[in-house]
Amino acid sequence: MKSDRPKTLTKKDVARRVSEIMGEPIYKCEPWVGTVISAIGELMMEADPDIRIELRDFGVFEVKKTRAKPKARNPKTNETVFIPSRRKTHFKPSKRIKSVLQQPLSELDYEVPQGSADYVSEDLAVAD
Repeated sequence: MKSDRPKTLTKKDVARRVSEIMGEPIYKCEPWVGTVISAIGELMMEADPDIRIELRDFGVFEVKKTRAKPKARNPKTNETVFIPSRRKTHFKPSKRIKSVLQQPLSELDYEVPQGSADYVSEDLAVAD
């Protein structure tokens, strides 16, 4: 039975890629990757209250403030609840990453999801 969930990559997978690029063994790259990810996470958690972490050719991580929502609704009980202001994270990819991700799936020979406006069923494709 095939899962509908996409493949999940972990820190180990990132360390493996860094190892291939740098020509170093994985055991040397794992601490580097872990340290960089931890440092970015710590910088975001220490944000007082806003911060912008810009990594050229990758993207921007931001911590932003949200407004309080005095009239939010609990969908289970239909009860009105107050949600206080808090901080949230946001990631904006670089232009390079964005342009690659915006290429149509059909041009990349990937399967287009059924129900999508550019979906072509197998029956129609064979008839052409």
